[in-house]
Amino acid sequence: MKKTLAAFALAAVAALTLAGCSDSAAPAASDSAAPEGSGELTPVRVAALPIAETGALWAAIDAGIFEEHGLDVEVVPAQGGAQAIPALLSGDIDFAIGQPMGPIRASLQDLGVVIFSNYASSLADGADVNSVVALGDSGITSPADLAGKRVSVNSIGAAGDLTIRKAVDDAGGDSSTIEFIEVAFPDVKAQLEAGNIDAGWAPDPFRGQIVGAGGVDVVSPYQATIPGLTVLTNFTTQEKIDSDPDLVAAYSEAMTDALAYATDNEDAVRAAIVKNLEIPEAAAAAITLPDFTPELGDAGIEDLAALAVEYGYIDAEPDFDTLIQPQS
Repeated sequence: MKKTLAAFALAAVAALTLAGCSDSAAPAASDSAAPEGSGELTPVRVAALPIAETGALWAAIDAGIFEEHGLDVEVVPAQGGAQAIPALLSGDIDFAIGQPMGPIRASLQDLGVVIFSNYASSLADGADVNSVVALGDSGITSPADLAGKRVSVNSIGAAGDLTIRKAVDDAGGDSSTIEFIEVAFPDVKAQLEAGNIDAGWAPDPFRGQIVGAGGVDVVSPYQATIPGLTVLTNFTTQEKIDSDPDLVAAYSEAMTDALAYATDNEDAVRAAIVKNLEIPEAAAAAITLPDFTPELGDAGIEDLAALAVEYGYIDAEPDFDTLIQPQS
């Protein structure tokens, strides 16, 4: 299931789509961050998924944290980390927040994509931030029941279906019989109700909406395979790091402050989720939030890569010294 360089090239169309679906047009980012105290803000485009975890970013923007670092951040909607990579390579965006499998593959193809900090990690125990869900009358109640079923993930070939496969096999099922179907998180509920999929992997608030309407929480695949696995990482290109180190440093420092703010201000994060995802306050209050952290030491990226090799998603593990380069 290893993506080729040609696949990324063909996906350049996705970069154009990504650049065109932002809330507003923004001028191209300058070559470096504005000098601190200059009063000028540097435009920065960041790709992020429209999910609850992005609440930390939205809340930090509203609190003026990025402005304090001289940055004017525009959030560009994306469906997954892999889909954001063409936009990074073409320069349409400056940074991306997404799953690490896209950067892992890009590193194996020497595309110069670098993970420079964590963003959010799943929870090692208790209710987790994402799970595979099914309708109450589906008959699916355990991971083994997913064998032979149609299961949706937001991006095929990433951490979602990989950890689902492992969880199903560990439960005695045959993951090779699963048909994975790519469905954007907001569409999972409708696709379940239409009968187009049997189960779907989803984070909050979409997971909670399905379970709250009588659905079944089948398995939290991250907890079942790599407890505490990173949900989302921050990444950019080596070219950006080399050509504009001041901007990368400013953004990395701002992100560290943003994640600390999110950890200490859960109410602000939930308010940002209500505002940006347009969901009721009661629904936002029930969301399980991740561990917002920039720390990469225990993010589980190496374990994920090893699992990807085991399941044939990639042929070899990447050079982690090249792929993972903390910037703060």
